[in-house]
Amino acid sequence: MQPRVEDLMDDPGTRIGYGYDVHRMESGRPLVLGGVLVPFDKGPSGHSDADVLLHAITDAILGAAALGDIGSHFPDNDPAYKNADSRKLLATVMGLVREREYAVGNVDATVVLEQPRLASYIPRMRSNIAEDLGVDVGRVSVKATTSETMGFVGDGRGIVAHAVCLLYRKGGERGDG
Repeated sequence: MQPRVEDLMDDPGTRIGYGYDVHRMESGRPLVLGGVLVPFDKGPSGHSDADVLLHAITDAILGAAALGDIGSHFPDNDPAYKNADSRKLLATVMGLVREREYAVGNVDATVVLEQPRLASYIPRMRSNIAEDLGVDVGRVSVKATTSETMGFVGDGRGIVAHAVCLLYRKGGERGDG
């Protein structure tokens, strides 16, 4: 049974985390967001698949659980993570969270990118993320916006994602675990 919001607000086992990721855009790289390949002539550069959306969500979850950040778990100088699928990295983090008897209440994320338009891909992103988190798709929000042609995102040199996550302790246990 999912907890009521009123119960979560009074529960010291309820935690909120924030995640942020940014990557340089590079010609010839795939643009993968939320585990969805988005056709475009540029994609984020990075050691893994550089899925900024999943990286921000992963960091938000790690932050809520006080487990460090994505770089401490999956260092970019470790060859094991070269071209890694960020959905698999998220699955590993969800395993750590479940070991601590936490579950995801909801996730809200925003991708900031001038081009391409992402609206038609967001339902698949939400579905992938919900599956990876083990929650109903109604608990996953993904939004896309531009930076109105300002800055490194606005001129097409970068992509940014922000995410927040609510974790709650399963089984009604209280405490800061």
